[in-house]
Formats: sequence, C-alpha cells, structure tokens
Amino acid sequence: MILLSTLPFKTQKSIPSGSDNRGTGLLLQAGYIRMTLAGAYNYTTLGLRTLRNIEQIVREEMNAIGSSEVLLTALGAKENWEKTDRWNSVDILFKLPGAEWKEYALNPTHEEVVTPLMGEFIQSYKDLENCSMYQIQTKFRNEKRAKSWLMRGREFLMKDMYSFHRTQEELDTYFEVVHAAYDRVFERLGLADSTHYTFASGGDFSKYSYEFQTEIAIGEDEIFVCESCGQAHNKEIIDENSFVCVECAHTICDRRIVSESANIFKLGSRFSDVFGLKYQDADGQSKNIVMGCYGIGISRLMGLIAEKFADDKGLVWPIEVSPASHIIIVIGDHLDQAKSIAKLLESSGHAALIDDRKTGFGQKAGDADLFGIPNRIILSDKTIEKWGYELKKRTESEGIIIAI
Repeated sequence: MILLSTLPFKTQKSIPSGSDNRGTGLLLQAGYIRMTLAGAYNYTTLGLRTLRNIEQIVREEMNAIGSSEVLLTALGAKENWEKTDRWNSVDILFKLPGAEWKEYALNPTHEEVVTPLMGEFIQSYKDLENCSMYQIQTKFRNEKRAKSWLMRGREFLMKDMYSFHRTQEELDTYFEVVHAAYDRVFERLGLADSTHYTFASGGDFSKYSYEFQTEIAIGEDEIFVCESCGQAHNKEIIDENSFVCVECAHTICDRRIVSESANIFKLGSRFSDVFGLKYQDADGQSKNIVMGCYGIGISRLMGLIAEKFADDKGLVWPIEVSPASHIIIVIGDHLDQAKSIAKLLESSGHAALIDDRKTGFGQKAGDADLFGIPNRIILSDKTIEKWGYELKKRTESEGIIIAI
C-alpha cells in the first residue's frame, strides 16, 4: 500500500498550460509525469507504477510465446551502423562523440547490436528451433520536433523483439504467433476493439510492414478499413482516389483517425547477411538466416491510454494498467481500519492507495477521479455508522456500502 501523505508529488487544480492533448495534460495535472525537455519525461511514483504495469503485460505475453528477455546496450558501434548503411540514412539517429575521436550511436532500434551478438550463439540449424529474444529498454530518437508529448518523444520506453529463422516459412509461422500475442496485449490494455492490424509500406525490408493502429481523436495518422473483410490499410499503400483492398479486392472503405501503437516487420536476411550470420543445415551446408523484428511502445501506450479513456473528471485507467486497483479515502480517525482494508485487498492480488492527507473531502474525491483509479473506497464516521465503507467505481456515479 502507498500512503499519499508520504509522496512528495502533488496534484494541480487544473491542466497546466501548454499541453497539446488532454491525456498528457491530465498526467501532468495528476503529478504522474514531468517534462525535463521536449520529448523526455520523468515518471513519478504513480506514473512509474502505471508504466510498469503496461510493461508487465507486454513481458508476460512475450514470455508466453517463449521469447527470452535480454538487455542490450544503449550505445551502438558506429562501424556496425555503417555496415548496414544506416549511419547516414537514419535521420533520427543520435550520434555521440566519444574519447579518441570515436563516435557512437544512441540506439533507436537494435538490429545492429542483436545480430552480431547472435553470431556467437547460432551455428547449427538446431540453434534456430526457438530463437527469439526481447528487451524493454529506453530508446532515443533525434526528432526534429517532438510532438504529441508522450505519443512521440525523443526518449521513450520500448519493447523490441528479434527472431531468427531457417526459412521464410518458419518466419511466417512465428510472425503470426507474435501477431496473436500482440492481440492479447491490446485486449488486456482495453484497446482491442479500437486497434486495427494494418498493412503498411515495408520500405527496404519487404512488400508490407504491419502496424497496430489505435483509433484516437488526436491521432497523427489515418487508415482505410475495408468494409467487406475489415482489413486496415495505411494511406501509404493505397491510391485514395480508388481504394482496392489488398486482402479481398473490395473497393469500399471507412477512413479512421489513428495513432500507431506497435509494428512488426519481416526483415528477411537484410541484417544477417551484412554480419555474416549463417547456420549449417543437417547436411552441413551453410544457409542464410531470416529475421523478424517486433516493436511496441510502452511509454507511448501510456500516453495513448490516458488520452483514449479520459473523461471530464480526469484519467480513467483500465484495471490492469492502473497504478492501484483501489484508492481509500480516509475521513476522520480511521487510518488503522484503512490499512486493514488495504492489507485484505493486497492479500487477494489487488493494490491500494490510501489518501490520508490532511485535506478536505472535496479535494480527496476530486483527486481520486483525477488519478483514474478504478475503485474508490470512502471510510468515514458516516460509513462506520452503517457498519462498513462506501465503494464506488470510477465510471459510476453512485456507491454502495460494503460491510466490514
């Protein structure tokens, strides 16, 4: 349990000026985050708990498909980025000067690190039977103009995963396993109904890449959803004047405003070839390795969820994302009873905040709504007279008395 009286971070009476979207503004007002510079944020206690909950959902689903968690270096070798011809072509790459006139990359992605790393561990076809690893790490993008606050920053938390395969067919099969895992992530985040698996341009890697685009009013992108089969298309891959679905050839679509929340790519042998990563098959023949990469923005999702579900009172977190399942408002001399209730909640897998601050009920109730905690408990003389406490859900207007 957390006692709010012990936290040094305080709420504000209104959304700070300068917020360009309501979700980020509410995160600032509630004291979840603070900006250090444009595109880079500090996470206070409640903000960090929210971020970690999103991270844990992603971690559990990646573990469930057998991927191994690792932690790769934030610094990348210039020579590796030069090998892949991306040192000068990736315009958002942070380049850092080092000792003895050396330069390093501050990695926005980790193909240049993970591919040579796996060169040490992959020799035989047997080493590729289940070869996938992921990390959850701070990434950096030298955006010319950081916009939409948490939605697109210069410093952000991301899950990136990489898989290595013997054949394109094996990659295709694993790709759909990851697709299903991502679907489960969005289901747990409360975003499944508004998130579309979207065909987009594959760039240098393949015919298509695949994005997860979430409908949101302030979205910076637009997709076109086939009215017949439901397949979504990024505007990059269609002629807007004559839509033809790449899946079923239907010609009528709906336009949706969205924000990208994840993407997955089939890389082929683009990076494994550059670093000489091969394997020996059962006959001792040297063969190429094909790769996949799979990204999902953890801190981006926090901003997206905040914006998506906020109402006129404040944040509204899905239960698995919220920094706590219950907030207990203490009015009067009932802190010990509040702690007992919190312990009971925690024994059944919940998490509780106790608002024991020396402030009035109005501020406590307002902050409880602002924080977005799914369940509010009031413990006061009036509820004790009724032999219990009042329980109210964040999205409902009336509470009920629960007997102690």
